[in-house]
Parts: sequence; structure tokens; C-alpha cells
Amino acid sequence: MLALAVGGLSGGVAPAAAGPDPATSPTTHASASPGRVDFHKWTTLADFTSGSGSGVEELSGDRTGIDIAGTVGSISYKDPYLHTTNSYGYATWTSPVHPLGFGATELVSSWNAQTPAGTWTKVEVNATMEDGVQTGWLDMGHWAALDTDIARTSVSPTAAPYGRVSTDTFNASPGHSVHAYQLRATLYRRSGSTATPRLWQLAAFASLVPARTSVVPSPLGGAEGIELAVPKYSQQIHAGEYKKYGGGGDAWCSPTSSEMIDEFWGAGPTAADMSWVDPSYADPSVDYAARETYDYLYQGTGNWPFNAGYASHFGLDAEVVQLQSTDDLEQLIKAGIPVAISVAFDNGELTGAGYGTAGHLMVVDGFTQTGDFIVNDPFSASDAQVRHIYARGQLENIWLRTYWTRANGSTGYGSGGVAYVITPHSSTLPPVLDPANPTW
Repeated sequence: MLALAVGGLSGGVAPAAAGPDPATSPTTHASASPGRVDFHKWTTLADFTSGSGSGVEELSGDRTGIDIAGTVGSISYKDPYLHTTNSYGYATWTSPVHPLGFGATELVSSWNAQTPAGTWTKVEVNATMEDGVQTGWLDMGHWAALDTDIARTSVSPTAAPYGRVSTDTFNASPGHSVHAYQLRATLYRRSGSTATPRLWQLAAFASLVPARTSVVPSPLGGAEGIELAVPKYSQQIHAGEYKKYGGGGDAWCSPTSSEMIDEFWGAGPTAADMSWVDPSYADPSVDYAARETYDYLYQGTGNWPFNAGYASHFGLDAEVVQLQSTDDLEQLIKAGIPVAISVAFDNGELTGAGYGTAGHLMVVDGFTQTGDFIVNDPFSASDAQVRHIYARGQLENIWLRTYWTRANGSTGYGSGGVAYVITPHSSTLPPVLDPANPTW
């Protein structure tokens, strides 16, 4: 699933992962069938010890995780975008099989890692389907914090007849579902180098969200009157900047939202990091974030796990999750954690927005005393105009629904509750509301 803001339009390109096929389910209200979700992560020493490593070592201490102890093979990687060919040694870590208590129709992985110069990572998923057949290892992305060694890219492999990866999301084909999965991380470094990536979290959410055109608004959850002091950045003031990274403006909602949250936690690029940015451009950290989240195959900055990886470059913990309702959001806001949410809507569906979008990220900073959303919406003409108050029922609906019918009869697709949760590594997330459906 991807995020591309289309200002002032009610159409545009649908997100790559469109959610459940409305033809396969009659359910249209969350209250009738709330769906299932399972977020699972491997992040402790015991977690990594439970997996199977080849050439990696488990690390204790700060940012428990894995790195390369010794390479177990090598590849010659011809980068189709940088037009370079380099030799890399590699090591791998494979998670245990993670069973689900339901049949999931989509899965999104995410990871936290630091990749020094000359290193990069690849993450794959092997899904066990409803008939016990495994898909085999499916590439979920090649990632590095910088783009000087490899061009960061999705791969989008197919696993016929069971499904396919659409940029960052495995979507099961109609009639098929995921009942268990494994993740595998491959750590690469230039041949002859002693540098190594360090990976401290590997995660995924798997979900079964019913096809629904609307949801019943959730009751107030105790976060009324809380507003977090999140920095305010407009993506629109960057229109026309760095076309090779998407060109700013409409295309940069995801890195702009990520950067706002990163800087809320005191993280982000240094002046030296941003020295390549044209000094006449305002808010150069947004340009930097766009470059360092850009997916060269997708040709955009809305790859969800790449945005999580970007936050981890600064030492933050970042997860791509699928939340069940605004109740989940309120738990995070009450804990002092702003959240970026993925929405899609037609012009006129969100009072005060003034645009429509096939996919967009905005940051929830808090709630008014009456429970409406306080949002940093980067699709604003200036930084000073980024703060918005959006009606609770409207925003919750366009965030949690999976599809809707436009006025012209075409179908629009929603994320079904996808969000970025980004926090300092030292912090602890609040307890989930429904342990049977862990959302983080």
C-alpha cells in the first residue's frame, strides 16, 4: 500500500494494495465484522536466538539485534538504476514460523536497521496458505538508508495462484489466505569490507479486514484535549523540487509526515547530511527525507516500510501497523505518541481539506475537547496552514474503510487503518486494547 496525495482531484491512481475485493464480501460496516489483525515483531535477544542464523551474530545491549559475524556467500549485484555492478558478501537470519489464528488476506513487513556505507538489507516473506502450501520466499524490498551503494527498491514478485507482492504489501488472491509466515533478512556488505548492517527489529502485520464502505464512529476514548507539539511541514512548498525523487508537492506526503514525527522526537538529518540540498529551498529536511525514502521501482516516496526504515536510520523504532479504530489512536496519543495515518477520499468528503486523494499520509497530533482530530496535514499551502481540525466521524471513516464508490461509478480504495508508529528506542508502547488482535 502506498501513499500519493492528489490535490484537488477525486481520482488518481489507486494504491498498489487495494484491500479486500468488495465483490468477495457483503460486509460494509466495521461493527458487523471488525476483522482480525496480528502484528508481530522480533526484537529481543531471545527473539533473535529463536530464529535460524547463517553468518550472523545476536547482539545484546543497546538495540539488541543481529549483524554480520562472517559472510556465508557472495553475489554480484547489478543495480538497474545506478547502473553499477558490485560484489557483496552476505549473511542471513530467518524467523521461526509465526502462526496466525485466522486467514489473513494481506501482510506488510517492516524493519529497523542501520546500514553504514557499503551495506544494505533485503527482507523476504514465506507465507503458508490455507491449503498448507508455501509461497516460497518473496522479496519485500532492498533497503539502505542512503542511495549511494544501491538504489533502494521494491521488487513486487508474484506467487500465483496465491497472491502477489504489490510494492510493499503481500495481497492474497480472492479465495486464498495466509495462515502462517516466516520472515528472512539478508544482510549485505561490500566484498572485502568489515562494515555491517545492524538490524534490531523485524516485524509484520497480517490482517483480515472485511470489505467495508463505512465504519461506525468510535466513542470518545479519553484523549480529548490532548495536542502534541509536532513540527509542521508542508509538502506543497516543495512542488517542483528534485524530480528524480518524485518532484515534491503532491508526491511527498509520506516523507513529510515521517519527518514531522522524527523531528518531534528530536531526530533527523544534520546540516552536513543536508548539504546537497539547494540552499534556497525551505525545510531541507523534507527534501532529505524524500530522497532517503524514494523507491526506484515504484518511482515514489510512499513505500511504507521504507519510511519506517528511514526513521530507524536515526535510531528510532518504527512500525507499520494496521489499527482497528480510533480507540487505538487515542491510546497512543495519551502516551504522547503522534501517529501518521494513511487515508484516501474524494474532494468534499473531508470538510476543510479542499482536495481529494487516492492515498495520503497525515499526522494525528491529538484530539479536541469534543473528540475531533487535530492533524498536521502536509497537503497544505504553507507550514503555517498545516494544522487542521477534521471531524471525527469523517476522518475515522476514510481512514478505516477499504473501498467506496465514487460519483462517476469507479471504485476508490482505502487502507483499512494503516499507520506509522514511530518512537524513541528507549520508550515503551502502551498495552494493546485487544490482545487477541495485537495492533502493535
